[in-house]
Amino acid sequence: MVQDTDVLEYEVVIVGGGSAGISVAASLLKRQPGLDVVIIDPADRHYYQPAFTLVGGGTYDLASTHRSMHDVLPKGASWIRAAVESFDPDNNALSLQNGRVVHYVSLVVAVGIKLDWEHVEGLTETLGKNGVCSNYSPDTVNYTWQCLQEFSGGNAIFTQPPPPLKCAGAPQKIAYLAADHLRRKGLDGNSTLKFYSGGGALFSVPDFVPPLERVAQRHGIEVLLSHNLVAVDGERQVATFETKNDEGEAYRVEQPFDLLHVTPHQCAPDVVRNSPLADAAGWVDVDKGTTQHVRYPNVFSLGDASSLPTSKTAAAVRKQAPVTVKNLLAQREGGSLAAGYDGYTSCPLVTDYGKVMIAEFVYNGVVTPTLPLNPFKESRFYWVVKKYLLPSFYWNTMLKGKEPDIAHKPLKNTT
Repeated sequence: MVQDTDVLEYEVVIVGGGSAGISVAASLLKRQPGLDVVIIDPADRHYYQPAFTLVGGGTYDLASTHRSMHDVLPKGASWIRAAVESFDPDNNALSLQNGRVVHYVSLVVAVGIKLDWEHVEGLTETLGKNGVCSNYSPDTVNYTWQCLQEFSGGNAIFTQPPPPLKCAGAPQKIAYLAADHLRRKGLDGNSTLKFYSGGGALFSVPDFVPPLERVAQRHGIEVLLSHNLVAVDGERQVATFETKNDEGEAYRVEQPFDLLHVTPHQCAPDVVRNSPLADAAGWVDVDKGTTQHVRYPNVFSLGDASSLPTSKTAAAVRKQAPVTVKNLLAQREGGSLAAGYDGYTSCPLVTDYGKVMIAEFVYNGVVTPTLPLNPFKESRFYWVVKKYLLPSFYWNTMLKGKEPDIAHKPLKNTT
């Protein structure tokens, strides 16, 4: 139990009760059941966020995506339901917003990423009405499906901000589901679908760009790259994008819409960005192989808040967690940090109702499939994996600290 004092002390403090924090806590306590571990997180619900795309597409129940924090806490872990105000790594301490100070021997920072809804002018005022929806929050994801059901034709617009963002494939997944939904309703003939991306490519790994371009073409979705959403007028139903001409000069274009799915801009959480733990970009500054902080040896970070140069997904966390745990325990015992993370991440790209293409890759965009299947081909089997197998694996394996060795190998030929 948490002590009722202003100053608390624990052996291992984990900030964040998401997929990274819970996975690390469970793994630590499986290896050392008596270890004094506390998780700090103000939320009372834990969400399986990879299913939000399916919820927005009307093929998954939002209630099935969450459990109470009590239910996912590993046995033996303590929980402080509070938010962190600041980090003081020079004194092995952090301060909570309730005024308490927590001291630690080892620290794991897994606070996730900040969804910066206010970055786009007018977005917060109209989100959840006027046909403006988003799968990136449990508070708005059901409205996405409502918008699709009520859509009777016109302009359907889908946006993606420049990186960084978590699950970088999610913005286009809902575009593909929407297109398939409209086709099934017979509305594709009187609908215009456009995908606006603030980035310069449809996907970060070049090998997956051609097959995804073919998916977009099949659905009749026009892809406009380097178009960054900067404003939304919900009453007029107009979205404003900023782009550049051939001379590099910025200018703005307006796009009327009947349905607008927005992926919010994202950045490092304020509590990290304004701390001594941050790198120049605001992320927890860690070694990309060991997940150990580059300046504070007893601090580790993984998941969305870390500086690890890979896509921010739950699949990445699955591989990062055991590396973090092994190296944290080695550091505590004065040993060398032998465990290494190779940058593995995975993105199940939903391309239709019933079809999925799974993009698996490591650092430098090297494609590394787990199964001996063509990674660039859409598959009904992977739909079953996405919708049914992965959620069960998440709740019953990953969050329980079970770490089966699921190998991934570089693809020899991507042509």
